[in-house]
Amino acid sequence: MPQPSSAPAKPAGPRVPEAVHRRRWAVLGVLMLSLLIVVLDNSILNVAVRTIAAPAPTGIGATQSELEWAINSYTLVFAGLLFTSGLLGDRLGRKKVLLFGITVFGIGSALAAFSGSPGELIAFRAVMGFGAAFVMPATLAVLMNVFERDEQPKAIGIWAGSVGLAIAIGPITGGVLLEHFWWGSIFLINVPVVLLALALMMWLVPDSRDPKPGRIDIPGVLLSVVGLVLLVYGIIRGGELASFTDVTVLAPALGGLAVLVLFVLHERRSDHPAIDMTYFKRPAFSAAVAAIALVFFALMGVTFFSAFYLQSVRGYSALQSGLLILPLAVAQMVFAPRARLVVERFGAKAVCTGGMLLVALGLTAFAFFDASTPIWAMEVVFFVQGTGMAHIMPPVTVAIMQALPREKAGSGSAINNTFRQVGGALGVAVLGSVLSSVYRGEIEGHLGGVPAALRATAGESVEATLAVAEKLGPAGRGLVAPAYDAFLSAMHVTALASAVIAVVGAAVVAAFLPGRTPTGAAGPGGTEPGAGKPGGAEPAAAEPGAAEPGAAANGTGPGGDARRGSVPGQASEAGESARL
Repeated sequence: MPQPSSAPAKPAGPRVPEAVHRRRWAVLGVLMLSLLIVVLDNSILNVAVRTIAAPAPTGIGATQSELEWAINSYTLVFAGLLFTSGLLGDRLGRKKVLLFGITVFGIGSALAAFSGSPGELIAFRAVMGFGAAFVMPATLAVLMNVFERDEQPKAIGIWAGSVGLAIAIGPITGGVLLEHFWWGSIFLINVPVVLLALALMMWLVPDSRDPKPGRIDIPGVLLSVVGLVLLVYGIIRGGELASFTDVTVLAPALGGLAVLVLFVLHERRSDHPAIDMTYFKRPAFSAAVAAIALVFFALMGVTFFSAFYLQSVRGYSALQSGLLILPLAVAQMVFAPRARLVVERFGAKAVCTGGMLLVALGLTAFAFFDASTPIWAMEVVFFVQGTGMAHIMPPVTVAIMQALPREKAGSGSAINNTFRQVGGALGVAVLGSVLSSVYRGEIEGHLGGVPAALRATAGESVEATLAVAEKLGPAGRGLVAPAYDAFLSAMHVTALASAVIAVVGAAVVAAFLPGRTPTGAAGPGGTEPGAGKPGGAEPAAAEPGAAEPGAAANGTGPGGDARRGSVPGQASEAGESARL
């Protein structure tokens, strides 16, 4: 019997094919494994920085700036290519680019393991970043195409929680490897995991693509890569020189900013932009993107110097350092999958603002750490930071991904991951430069007795100072205590700078993210009705099978909700062609 006209129309059947729907959680597990090795690699590297900085044969004698570039070569290539990889995934098929990316990542890992110099390590890390650029956006894009809209917030929470798992496994795995094998083993461990992931992907992961892809914006991609590399190089150079007024600092930094401005102007004028700038006209969308960038800006710099604090100043081994940050990982794994429940109750604005403030609180605590801070205090701080992160990443990722049609999931994932990686890369560069500048200024007064040939090297970092002190023998013992004091002073300044960035992020999300919606009016995952598209307004009901502008983004058309408000069995042609 037909339903009364006053009743809502019976929703159409799921858009995801039943065979894919049944194995969606297994697919999510494979995607998490792929994400795991990409994130795990960076967390392992953070634990190994001290070992890599040591002279051969223990390490390869990398300086602090070279260590920063070992991190940034990966993240800059990654961020610069995310536009292209997202568009290629939408165009050629997300499974294809996922398989390609993880294969390249595995090859780069094997090459990095046998690097004979810091330059080789930086180059091979860039190869790894090239592969990872095709992995991370594809995982999130596949997720959006195997889960129906009402399950996407839960799946994204679990996806984000896997980052916490990587944070936990990475340092511990790295510590075990560094205690029993040479430093290159931290990269070689990726190879068997890559082989396992490839086998599972080919077996379980379905392919999907955009039925109407646009052309690839090659000029836009090139402009973004050149601009970011120049900008971050200038910042790192400023840290090396302890001056930001030198021409070798200003020229690349200002040049990078100019190129990035050209990139934005090009994207606004292009008829096939790598990133659709119109989405940024929505304050909620822009706030979500800004939150991702700012929180990773603040945290990545701290992650970089915390390894030196734990190992150089406190004397913990790489394995012990990994175990000490377990509370951060546990908090993410526990709270990230449940963040959607908190958002449904309190709204994205309150949850994300609270998360940013928790991160800021944790960062501020580092300004009070010294050489004798109790372990329990550090554990509490790490747990607070992890809890804050767990209540930021899932809600803002849901907000970004559900703002675009499902068939544009690759582009949406590229936006999310680009700003996260750019924020992290700039965080390491800016905060690393602050750390280096303050340290150099603090230690220079204690280097009077150091031979002139070693003085410049001794002032680079705490590891460099301690290495020179050891080389000088008894004459260098007087440098040890000043080195620790100078590093702690630099860490305190850097931590406060990081906390300020996190507070700025809290202000942004408090001002622009949507608040709690009335009971019964919330969309999937606690979002506002219509929040799924830039316009924010719920579209009028369309005729069965009609695809209206913006409908896909709102869950009423091909790219939106799995069950459309139309006559059962009737789907638009675009919706059918966008099927997996």
